[in-house]
Amino acid sequence: MASSDRHDADRNTPDETPRRAAEERPGSPGPPVGPDARHPARVAARHTATLALAHALSAAERGLAVIPLSRTKLPALRSPHHGVPHHGKPHHGDPQAGLPHADPTSPTPSPCRGACGRMGHGVYDASSDPHRIRELFAAAPWASGYGIACGLPPYHLIGIDLDTKSGTDAPAALRELALRHLFTIPDTVVVTTPSGGRHIWLSGPPDTVVPNSAGRLAPGIDIRGAGGYLVGPGSRTERGVYSTVPGTAHLPPAVCPAALLRLLVPAPRRRPPPPRGGVPPDPQQGQGLVQFVLAAHEGQRNTRLFWAACRAYENGIGEALTGPLTDAALRVGLTLREARSTLASAARLTGHA
Repeated sequence: MASSDRHDADRNTPDETPRRAAEERPGSPGPPVGPDARHPARVAARHTATLALAHALSAAERGLAVIPLSRTKLPALRSPHHGVPHHGKPHHGDPQAGLPHADPTSPTPSPCRGACGRMGHGVYDASSDPHRIRELFAAAPWASGYGIACGLPPYHLIGIDLDTKSGTDAPAALRELALRHLFTIPDTVVVTTPSGGRHIWLSGPPDTVVPNSAGRLAPGIDIRGAGGYLVGPGSRTERGVYSTVPGTAHLPPAVCPAALLRLLVPAPRRRPPPPRGGVPPDPQQGQGLVQFVLAAHEGQRNTRLFWAACRAYENGIGEALTGPLTDAALRVGLTLREARSTLASAARLTGHA
């Protein structure tokens, strides 16, 4: 089902809107300069980057938070902590889990999720603010696509990634799940991948956090949830172009069926035992988590608050940090209702609700 790059590109841009938008918007990448400015490869690369920015800005107009991607589908900006010694667990797995690509000489990526204030933290850089998006793309002029962060307002996007590689028939597996659990996939945005797969966009409830998973529902079905991202339509990768299925581009992400949502949300974890000797946790241990929330840009605030609250509960200081994390969320612009809802979701996911 894979199509040629040229055919996919034509199919993805039925009109010239993204192209004109890129040319008209201030802050778009300018023309190449220097002795090789007219080299065909450089001209093509600049054209690809301009279109990627235009598509990203169009997605942001719908309220979607985006980041620039390279042709490998990885975040285009290298981590600012590249080559810096640090401690942590090795990260192996799907690049769309949301982390920036790690230093190949170090198997333990930095635990920083943007609290340092610099670019290069993968999905934690995602924003729907046009000015911020132009800054991100200006820092990555080699970007050929964009990623759409999942789990954020207004849609709390959930991506159902149906893979057709390795002999799997993910669409058939999804149909079997739908029959078994009595749900149907509503009309919604569907994006085709260069390898013949499909991404189905669904909208989740604001008080429920859907985690990323690979093959948990069935072989070939991956889930993009909070902390993950989907490759946006119009993005060009090493294998081709991502395109919306005709007739779906104008649709909003449909509400995820309740029966499917129950399959996507794991059972709550068991509550960890109380600290030995009855010694209460020291809330000062969580000041780094509070600072992480305070460093959030628009479009990152719910994700950062949720991530920080989960880490706090896992470390036994969730209840002690509820007040400081709520105050931090209010300071960066969330409402009290949004902050409480996100903290409650973190408590449920970690088994503390």
